[in-house]
Amino acid sequence: MPGNSFGKLFKITTFGESHGPAVGVVVDGVPAGLPLDSSDIEYELSFRRPGYRMVSPRMEEDRVEILSGVFNGRTTGMPITIIVRNTDIDSSYYEEIRFSPRPGHADLPYITRYGFANWDYRGGGRASGRETVARVAAGAIAKKLLMALDVWIAGCIVSIGDVEIVDEIVFEEALSSRCSPVKPCLKKYEKIFIDMIENIIKVGDSYGAIVQVFVKNPPAGLGEPVFDKIKADLAKAVMSIPGVVGFEVGLGFKYAKTKGSSVLDEIVVKDSGIGWRYNYSGGILGGITTGEPIVFRCAFKPTSSIRMPQKTIDLRTLEEKTISIRGRHDPCIGIRGVAVVEAMTALVIVDHAMRSGLIPLVKIPDSIADTISNRWKRYRELCMHMGESQ
Repeated sequence: MPGNSFGKLFKITTFGESHGPAVGVVVDGVPAGLPLDSSDIEYELSFRRPGYRMVSPRMEEDRVEILSGVFNGRTTGMPITIIVRNTDIDSSYYEEIRFSPRPGHADLPYITRYGFANWDYRGGGRASGRETVARVAAGAIAKKLLMALDVWIAGCIVSIGDVEIVDEIVFEEALSSRCSPVKPCLKKYEKIFIDMIENIIKVGDSYGAIVQVFVKNPPAGLGEPVFDKIKADLAKAVMSIPGVVGFEVGLGFKYAKTKGSSVLDEIVVKDSGIGWRYNYSGGILGGITTGEPIVFRCAFKPTSSIRMPQKTIDLRTLEEKTISIRGRHDPCIGIRGVAVVEAMTALVIVDHAMRSGLIPLVKIPDSIADTISNRWKRYRELCMHMGESQ
């Protein structure tokens, strides 16, 4: 079956192409009674929206239309259908390279699998990053539902190119980064990252990036052995994002460069109960959450669409040719990718929370709905306040 759906109890199915009339998502499994309107979703979409200097200049407003599953400001328990119309489409350049698959893109694999005549070459079609609008829309619902458990999620850029933030990062700093044009995990790196992006735009090249994500207040005990480990589901969710090429949780690959004696995380008594002194594991052991903050990183490759000359072939003649990618592309896809990684994280956490019985499957009581609304309001206020105080 086509892989357009994700999740078990909280299940999403995305649809639409980059240069089609709209992209969207059907979200099934949301219990009735969750306070929800389009502004909740548009708020989260604002953090991946294109149209400013550091990212793609494609001017999309990303206005949300909720077609089903919400009535009188509350979810009904039925599937929620959301569409976001594509309003700033320019397919003219793609006509020029229709027969010339772009290096580093999914063009040739899609042609191989589905056939040239069935391939939507406009902006990458279904393989475009534009598809991630649907993920962020669904992730907004998941994030709001997780407020029932007081679970918060924040991501930020820990490195661009070979410049890496090595300082300790805390959740509040990650949350404040969302209001920055380059989303650095620490404010003092903002100008460095901006200068890097400005310079790479001038020469027509691109940068890769590493995103770090924090999950605050995750319930202990999420995850199901053996194949539905929480780290495995997070890895699948994040690695399904266009442009993501690597994933690690906790110390990740640093584990392979050290001795066991130096990374044995001591079990200690904390104010909240039993816990781990250093949280080297990133909040996950045995594929199950420990109750410590979940911390992981993922790597985005440099944008393949660059102005620099690159070799390909003409599919009609099989002769080599040189192309230079024009159009509207991100100089660093990791910047807008932060919001997408957050969304996929929320989808995994909420699905496992429902599977563990921590979130009602049918109806949210009014008392919990009120708590969700209050925490969501606080979340938005804190994001705004922290952004203004940067």
